[in-house]
Amino acid sequence: MLAAWLVSASMMVATWNVNGIRARGKEVSAWAAHQRPDFLCLQELKASPEQITDATCPMPGYRSVWHGAPGGYSGVSVHARESWGEPTRLELPFDFETRVLGLSFADVDILSVYAPNGGKDFDAKMRFWREFTLWAGPRALDAKPLVIAGDLNITRSDLDVHPDQRDSKVIGQRPDERDAFRAFLELGFVDTTRALFPAAEHMYSWWPYWNHARERNAGWRIDYVLTQATGGLVPDDSVVQQAFGTSDHAPVLTLFGETAGL
Repeated sequence: MLAAWLVSASMMVATWNVNGIRARGKEVSAWAAHQRPDFLCLQELKASPEQITDATCPMPGYRSVWHGAPGGYSGVSVHARESWGEPTRLELPFDFETRVLGLSFADVDILSVYAPNGGKDFDAKMRFWREFTLWAGPRALDAKPLVIAGDLNITRSDLDVHPDQRDSKVIGQRPDERDAFRAFLELGFVDTTRALFPAAEHMYSWWPYWNHARERNAGWRIDYVLTQATGGLVPDDSVVQQAFGTSDHAPVLTLFGETAGL
């Protein structure tokens, strides 16, 4: 018997750490109008929902749910094309500092995640990953598609760091962080970019602001689109738009094709 959730023949999910929505709202709006992803997940809003108006970041044709706090440095959002219907909000017990937002649609669940960097409180970062993994374990076995998109602040391997910046003692590259990320993926989640391009180099999504790092593409890959293997979503293509935008992160897009096994 077919499951009740049948995702359309193609679906595009995008994630982007915008490093301040009030500074880049018009940029985000223009980008979304041009690219037209089905779902756009934003991170590091640095604003509360009350501080974000239609003038700040107009998103015609989308249902927008903002999750942030006044004076906060985190904050996330999910923007869904109206054709996907009205969502319900997921209860996520591992959310803190308005870092995670989950929406459940009839055919797919979407999470926008801004994982802690760990520079100020590394223990909090590891605690976040333990709690995130506990929550995700049962979901990894679901047939209903789940997509997790966001800035996860961990490089999976040295392949995800420019050779000039590789250092296993630096947060974001530490073995214990990578072990935590690997344990999460081993629940049954797929890193869509690496699934499509397992050996591709220089697919970085974040760059330091100094030493012309972005111009030299001397960056890290810390922004991801994940889905569970049991959900039937098949990634067809993944793109990091390295040249776009004024944030220190680039938009990352994954195109999913026909669902499989539903």
